[in-house]
Order: sequence, then C-alpha cells, then structure tokens
Amino acid sequence: MPNPIVLIPARMTSTRLPGKPLADIHGEPMIAHVWRRAVEADVGPVLVAADHPSIVEAIEAIGGRAVLTRPDHLSGSDRIFEAVCAFDPDGRYDVVVNVQGDLPTIERSAVRAAVGPLSDADVDIATLATEITRPEERDDPNVVKAVGTEIGPRRLRALYFTRARAPWGEGPLLHHIGLYAYRREALARFVALPPSPLERRERLEQLRALEAGMRIDIALVDVAPLGVDTPEDLRRAREMLASREKP
Repeated sequence: MPNPIVLIPARMTSTRLPGKPLADIHGEPMIAHVWRRAVEADVGPVLVAADHPSIVEAIEAIGGRAVLTRPDHLSGSDRIFEAVCAFDPDGRYDVVVNVQGDLPTIERSAVRAAVGPLSDADVDIATLATEITRPEERDDPNVVKAVGTEIGPRRLRALYFTRARAPWGEGPLLHHIGLYAYRREALARFVALPPSPLERRERLEQLRALEAGMRIDIALVDVAPLGVDTPEDLRRAREMLASREKP
C-alpha cells in the first residue's frame, strides 16, 4: 500500500493577489485553512513548502510543519520536490500528494480520492475532475477540461487536458482539479523533464507527463474547490467558509 505525504506549495509572489498565502479568512491566513483541510483528510503527514519565512512562521504558529524552499522555482511541483527531498531524504514516503496552497475550500474527501488510483501499480500520477454544470464554464479557457476513457466506477485514464472545449459533441465535460498524487519516482522523473511542446502551447504542466508516456488516472469527485486567484475569489472564499465551524 502507498505511504503518502501531503505537500502544500505556497508562494508570496502572486500577481493578482500579492501575499496570497497570508490573506485573512476569518482571522487566519489562507494557508492555515488549506493546511487544516489537508490534515483532516488523514492520508499522511502534511508539510507546507514555502518560498518565504512568513509562511513558515504562520504554519508553525498553528502547530504545523513547513520547509523554506528556494524562491525561484517555476512551478509548485518543483517546490514540493525540493521540500520532500529535504524533509524525507531516505524516501520513507513513496507517494507525494500536491494540494495547492490556494484551495481553502478543498474537501478532505477530495484529498483522499486523489490517492486512490495509485493502488494500481501501473499508475504514475493521479488527479481529480468533476463534471461541469455551469454552461459558461464549458468554453472558459480558465476552466481546464480533462479528457479520458472510463476504466472503472468514477475512474478515468487521462488522454488529454486542454483549455478548449473538449471532447466535441454531446455529453458531459469534465473540469480538471489541479490536485495531484505522484509516486515519488514519478515526481522525480517529472521535474527532471524539460517543458514539452504541448505544455508550452496549452500552459498546462500535466501535459509534460502525458507527452513523456507517463500514465495519469483521474478520480471523479462531486465538487470543484474554489481556487483563490483574485480579490473577488477571496471574498467568495470568505463567504463559503463563514458557515464552517471555526477552529
């Protein structure tokens, strides 16, 4: 059975929402809410991979663990790889779950669901998707679509990811959720690969893995978490979390 560790990459240099990890949500920084949801999922220890000491301090203040990483990483996957190698150099944890640091409304069940496909030894990377229900999202390039073939109940093998409306024709469309579970060796291989042509064209990092022949499976979940990228997203997150019991 896999032995997972959860990594949350967090960086301060957001263009549309500077200082995003420390944005206040009901008296706590956003990164604290994400950390708490990941801990509640109970799939393994949780570690924040931070690019600034203030994020480390915020997590340690609530009893969590964080690693300070280089500020110049180009992606969250690079950041979590540095962090997991520093925290676990002996490789005790063979699965790395990447929970984005701007998902304060992530459900604990979604974090658990991401690990499930890795029970199949042929799967390199697992991720999540949910059916699109809002018509305006079907053609929205900011809503990434997952295209896959069904291989079991609520389970797909990924064929492609795109910002375009796909697949063509009648039928459901799937909203890809950027939460990943990597086998440790798959993450090491992935970050060592150069950006691929389709990755550059679509601006979707996961296409690098598909172009390299790595297998990605998709677990279907019921709800997409809110990703906080703008002040308006932050307002919505505060509203959504207002009804939750405060710690």
